[in-house]
Amino acid sequence: MKRKVFAYPYIVWMILFIVVPMLFLFYYMGTENGTFTFARCISTITDASNWKVLGKSVLVALVTTVICLILGYPAAYILSRMKKTVASFLSVLFFIPMWMNFVLRTYAWKSILSMIPNLFGTAPLLGTTEAVILVLVYNFLPFMVIPLYNTLSKMDRSLIEASRDLGANGFQTFTRVVLPLSIPGIVSGVTMVLIPAITAFTVPVLIGNSKESYYGNLIEDAFKRVGEAHGGFSTGSTLAVILLICVLVSTLVMNHFDKDKEGGTLL
Repeated sequence: MKRKVFAYPYIVWMILFIVVPMLFLFYYMGTENGTFTFARCISTITDASNWKVLGKSVLVALVTTVICLILGYPAAYILSRMKKTVASFLSVLFFIPMWMNFVLRTYAWKSILSMIPNLFGTAPLLGTTEAVILVLVYNFLPFMVIPLYNTLSKMDRSLIEASRDLGANGFQTFTRVVLPLSIPGIVSGVTMVLIPAITAFTVPVLIGNSKESYYGNLIEDAFKRVGEAHGGFSTGSTLAVILLICVLVSTLVMNHFDKDKEGGTLL
C-alpha cells in the first residue's frame, strides 16, 4: 500500500496535463461562443481542404520515417556489433544535439539552408518541402537509431552463427534472421518518428514555405489567429481530435505488428 503513494503524483500529473486538456478539446469541439452546437465541427470535418492538408502532412511524415529508417538501421546495426563501451559512447552522441532547444536547432538549420545557394550556386532549399523533410530527419533520427540499437544489441548471436553454419550467406542471414528479429525495434522506431512528424508545426513554420500549410499549422492558426469569437476554438479542437484518432489508429496498427511488445520496453 505504501508503494502506491509514489504513483499519486504521476496520477495527478496525468489528470492535470492529459485528461483536463482532452476535456477542454471535446468541450470546444461541441460549442461555439458558449452555445452548444456541432455546426462548426461538421463543417470542419466535411471541409476537403483540411483532409488535403492532413494527407500532405502524413505523406511528409512517411517520407521522413522511411529516410530515418534507411539511415538509422545501418547505424544501429554497426553500433550493435561494437564493444558495449564504445557503442554506448557513440549512441550518446546521437542525443547530444537533443540537449539544445528544438526551436534553436530549427533556427540554426534555417540559417544553414539560407546559405546553401551561396555555397553551391543552386536555388535555395529554404522554403521547400525537401528542406522540411531534411530538418525533420535531423531532429527525429535519434528516435529511430536508439530503439533499433537496443533490439539489435540484445539479439542472440548464436542464431546468426547457426545460420552461417547451415550455409546461408550474409544477405540470407540478414533477411531471414536479423531483419525478422529486429521488427520490434523497427516498429518502435517508426512509431516514435511517424507520430511526432505528423504533428510537427515548428519546422514547417520556420523552414517551410509560408504559403503552404501543414496540419499542425492549421490547428495553431485556428486557436491563435481565428480565435474563439469566430469559431476558431471549435475548428482547432475538431482538427486536434481528428489528428488524435489518426494517431491512435496508427499506434494500434504498429502494436499489431509488435506482437511481443519488445520495441517499447527496450527504452
